[in-house]
Amino acid sequence: MSSEEVKRKIQDLSREIEKHNYNYYILSQAQISDYDFDMLLDELIALEKKYPEFQFPDSPTQKVGGAVTKEFKTIKHKYPMLSLANTYSEDEIKDFDKRVRKIIGDKVEYVCELKYDGVAIGLTYINGSLTQAVTRGDGVQGDDVTNNVKTIKSIPLKLRGDFPPEFEIRGEIFFPHKVFQKLNEKKIENGEAPFANPRNAASGTLKMQDSAFVAMRPLDCFLYNVQGDNLSFKTHYESLKKAAEWGLKVSPNVAVCQKVEDIFEYINDWNTGRSELSYDIDGVVIKVNSMTDRERLGFTAKSPRWAIAYKFKAERVTTKLLSIDYQVGRTGAVTPVANLEAVPLAGTTVKRASLHNADIISKLDVRIGDTVFVEKGGEIIPKIVGVDLEKRPPHLLHTEFIKNCPECNTPLVRQKGEAAHYCPNENECPPQIKGKLEHFISRKAMNIDSLGEGKIAMLFDNDLINNVADLYDFSYDKLIGLEKTYPATEEKAERKISFKDKTVRNILKGVENSKSTTFERVLFALGIRYVGETVAKRLARYFRNINNLMIADFEELVNVDEIGESIAQAVINYFKDKKNITLIFRLRQNGLHFEIDNESEDIVNKLDGKSFVVSGVFEKFSRNEIKKLIEKNAGKNVSAISKKTNYILAGENMGPAKLKKANDLGISVISEDEFLKMIE
Repeated sequence: MSSEEVKRKIQDLSREIEKHNYNYYILSQAQISDYDFDMLLDELIALEKKYPEFQFPDSPTQKVGGAVTKEFKTIKHKYPMLSLANTYSEDEIKDFDKRVRKIIGDKVEYVCELKYDGVAIGLTYINGSLTQAVTRGDGVQGDDVTNNVKTIKSIPLKLRGDFPPEFEIRGEIFFPHKVFQKLNEKKIENGEAPFANPRNAASGTLKMQDSAFVAMRPLDCFLYNVQGDNLSFKTHYESLKKAAEWGLKVSPNVAVCQKVEDIFEYINDWNTGRSELSYDIDGVVIKVNSMTDRERLGFTAKSPRWAIAYKFKAERVTTKLLSIDYQVGRTGAVTPVANLEAVPLAGTTVKRASLHNADIISKLDVRIGDTVFVEKGGEIIPKIVGVDLEKRPPHLLHTEFIKNCPECNTPLVRQKGEAAHYCPNENECPPQIKGKLEHFISRKAMNIDSLGEGKIAMLFDNDLINNVADLYDFSYDKLIGLEKTYPATEEKAERKISFKDKTVRNILKGVENSKSTTFERVLFALGIRYVGETVAKRLARYFRNINNLMIADFEELVNVDEIGESIAQAVINYFKDKKNITLIFRLRQNGLHFEIDNESEDIVNKLDGKSFVVSGVFEKFSRNEIKKLIEKNAGKNVSAISKKTNYILAGENMGPAKLKKANDLGISVISEDEFLKMIE
């Protein structure tokens, strides 16, 4: 293809992908399959990589992420991000209406909108392209999170229609409930503390340094306020309709109200209806519609006089605490769970609620027999938030957190600085063993889909499996004819599991097929505390094989990009245990991969384990692409300069402190061109 044909092809693909993004994320009307969409995106990525001169800042490929931001620049807001006056009182809404009418008369229109419980953001578009995204910060200035925001599928990089030359639109970034739930399940599975609520998770995600990781977490966004110089809108409602025409995601749940009674009707409707939404709201925002009227009303030092927020009270019920169970997870963490008298809350019947840990139990002074307050609020899982002391019967005993594991009776331990208690008996505690087995066979680990929770439990109960290496000792004769009936529970009906010919052959086939699993997934499957999918991948690609990882010291581990002190110590502790070394030996004997396959990874050894710190901005490749080239040539990426660092790969705007440290330690500083010569 000629240069002009390539450019036209890239533009056509970009337009088509943006159209499908708009249909799916804004209109919720997918017109092609996920596979077909991925094929279009892959084709565009390949073309842009081959012809980087035709990659534009608003290309849809920016949504894949990859840019790394070590420090977020502080940006002063062109228009201050003021807070809204809040109220929980209908009388104060009436007072607000009276103040407005006193200044501008009785011909008043209000726009009522949902108040999203997320992270406020200001997006600047110049000539239809997203150029900057800034958080609220202190209202005067915020953090530049443009690279991360570009990965959010519902935020267009390029607008359509008759948009102004320059404007800012503000909104709220949030996690939908289902996405948040999966995110927390993954964190728990990896032995990490879950996020407290979707808002905290969204805020933390927006401040991640690597936008590729942000892209893996499907954030969403609603936009609700257009600002700019010389805008032609007469009303706020008109500006929202226009924003939607430009391709921006504006909520359809907006109402224009003439009377205060209409406002209360809207509030009451959504106070009831919010349980059916797929995201969190914590109230309703009421704004004067007319732009002229807004100018007359003006501002106080902290908030506009033409808007007010009515906040819902958190959904709360009272019920009786019947007992407390203590559950042991895969990593040995012990979680107290309250058993409650059944009570309806936010559209579901609640029988259980989290008590989190010993500190929460002590802080609430919750006792068995108490009448407790239960909320969902911003949580997906109900939680106990207080005790009705007026209803406390006399002589209720203080709740003492258990001293021994409820499953194996091993004394519990609590590490300094951690909230949770742990059972250290990881190789003999039944729920930990079964949890490790279930994790090992899971789809993102060894993907042995012919097994599952029920079959694992049955094999464990029959003493056929006590650790993951036992899976590879299965034979047809050992498995055929096994069966067990599990009685009905409140959650599940009675079920019978039988190991007949087809079942056994599928299990053996699945176990055999798992032997082709890559090293990084095998490492994830081992279930080392804090070593999730991403961490396993980084460790595997850095150390190349299990032997290097087993002998790595603390300093070497924390030098790996994104590996912190807790992860490093967990890895060291895992390999200190002789039982784990024996386990790995058995898995190796059975043919599992414990090193990066150079052929499948297309690795060449030109850099032969040499370590690089990559810093600055480069001409020919992005920083992420350079790091991949280092790994592809058997080199190691490290985040911090130390005596063990071989090279500093320096681009433009490399920090002077790094350069000084490199010189002090006598480390070679090379340019992008010098690096490319090394791997020619």
